[in-house]
Amino acid sequence: MVMIDQAGIIVLVNAQTERMFDYDRQVLIGQPVEILVPERFRQHHRSFRAGYFGDPAPRPMGVGRDLAGCRADGSEFPIEIGLNPIATEAGTMVLASIIDITERRRAQQRLEDALLEKTVLLNEVHHRVKNNLQVITSLLNLQADFAADPRLRAILAESCGRVKAMALTHQLLYERKDFSRLDLGDYLERLVQSIRTSYRASGDRIGLRLQSPATDVQLDLERAIPCGLLINELVTNSYKHAFTAERHGEIVIEISEDADTLICLSVSDDGIGLPPEADLAQSSSLGLQLVQLFVEQLHGALSVERESGTRFSIRFPKRFAAKEIP
Repeated sequence: MVMIDQAGIIVLVNAQTERMFDYDRQVLIGQPVEILVPERFRQHHRSFRAGYFGDPAPRPMGVGRDLAGCRADGSEFPIEIGLNPIATEAGTMVLASIIDITERRRAQQRLEDALLEKTVLLNEVHHRVKNNLQVITSLLNLQADFAADPRLRAILAESCGRVKAMALTHQLLYERKDFSRLDLGDYLERLVQSIRTSYRASGDRIGLRLQSPATDVQLDLERAIPCGLLINELVTNSYKHAFTAERHGEIVIEISEDADTLICLSVSDDGIGLPPEADLAQSSSLGLQLVQLFVEQLHGALSVERESGTRFSIRFPKRFAAKEIP
């Protein structure tokens, strides 16, 4: 604590200030307060001091700026200062409460260094995972090229699509440098492009379209992969089963939000539709079993409409409750 008069002369110093600045109080009393200010800031400080006495009021000093104190040996250290005017018989004086924030700055720097290290590590992890998944995709494609059995080729192609959906998640996280969330519309747009490329032979007959809201729908990492795999399964299923060899049609993916709590996804087609007797819960199809699994991972609800084609609708919460985090 330091008290100064209107001329900027130090009239009172406590023991803490002596230790902080490494001065004896008898040396400081009677000196301009600028003795405690780094030399390059002293002229500005005089102007600030004059302005403060023109409108004295309790307030912090230098809001938004880094303040520094100057010790007896000329070394500098970061400080925070609170100013309070005091009415005395000798006129208005200012009581300055000074806090040494060196340890706070060091702790902040350690946190920033740790955050940077974590960011670099996560960046490297996503990069490596993305590359490894791309290697797996290449191996699956290579195996499919050498497979004589058409059914085996189809199975390998479907597996390749699933791996691509996972790899795309890591690709977007790596590109955006934000490892906590991604834009669902952007993610599904890229996924749609990948699926469309995989089924380019059907491209002239079957359209694939994404409808997303104007505002971004953010998805956390825990949901991104099962969500992408879910859409991949449903769209792939439509390509494979909804349209006969000569039938033309369209597959539509829609994204919407229900208030601030739910994300709504739907995949619809105008194909031949599911048979009325088809029971999704008892289906032996791997694809439909995976759909049920991914909906469960999202803690969501699935509904199916079978009129004028097929429409799968999924609603799931935007955020996991703490006890639900896998």
